[in-house]
Amino acid sequence: MAQFVVNPKRFDPYKNFKFRVKWDGRYVAGVSKISALKRSTEVVEHREGGDPSTGRKSPGRTKYEPITLERGVTHDTEFEKWANKVWNFGAGLGAEVSLQDFRKDIIIEVYNEAGQTALAYKIYRCWASEFQALPDLDANANAVAIQTLKLENEGWERDQSVTEPAEPSFNNPST
Repeated sequence: MAQFVVNPKRFDPYKNFKFRVKWDGRYVAGVSKISALKRSTEVVEHREGGDPSTGRKSPGRTKYEPITLERGVTHDTEFEKWANKVWNFGAGLGAEVSLQDFRKDIIIEVYNEAGQTALAYKIYRCWASEFQALPDLDANANAVAIQTLKLENEGWERDQSVTEPAEPSFNNPST
């Protein structure tokens, strides 16, 4: 098991605004929001035959919540290409789904204020269950057009190879 070395000078938690997403070995441009990584385990209640007045609880099936990625609409087609691997309208009989590669593993990296990788999570066997190419359009609005990609997944884990970075300091010993 990996041994963590704790930085005794860091008391502040990491901020939630410095992150990147990677799939197919490349960073995905413009992702501005990622929903939380969340899992829940069902509770299985049971009783022992000799003790009918007391219930017991055990862990059951674990469920990983889908992850939603958001970004501004651009000419980059990464979201759309992935969503089309699950269902490509008009592709013809037998070619609607790319069974060989519609699932991908992705990596979410979180950075400290200095831009150093502080945490990383690997999310396994993701596939696009929802794709919103365009939001509601409104001529009276003043907002960025956002597209979303909802990813189902079969689990995630923290990348233990990413260790706490040595944070830079502006201390100058000569002054």
